[in-house]
Amino acid sequence: MSGDRGHGHSRRPRRHGMSRSRRAELQFPVSRVDRLLREGCYAHRLSSSTPVFLAGILEYLTSNILELAGQEARNSHKMRITPEHVQKALGNNQYLSQLFENTYSRGGDGVAQARKW
Repeated sequence: MSGDRGHGHSRRPRRHGMSRSRRAELQFPVSRVDRLLREGCYAHRLSSSTPVFLAGILEYLTSNILELAGQEARNSHKMRITPEHVQKALGNNQYLSQLFENTYSRGGDGVAQARKW
């Protein structure tokens, strides 16, 4: 009976842990959002659903911006999305331009300087 560790129990296949991102069917990392929320000290207490909800919002906004930037690239007969396409997409959409009005420069100087690097 050497090697018999089961003691009569059948060995069930072990279930691997499922990440919170996979459980919520999201591409954005829920655990990273949770860690950043806790390290940022934005609140004394956080619900367990807070990082899931915020990751879902970030994924939704990102997908919408990329969709609009892809349409801008297609209109320019380009196969690749560039920062200029993202800026045009944000500038042409009323709600996104209000959301990001103080976070990105509307001029081309920042993009031109970034290319020098």
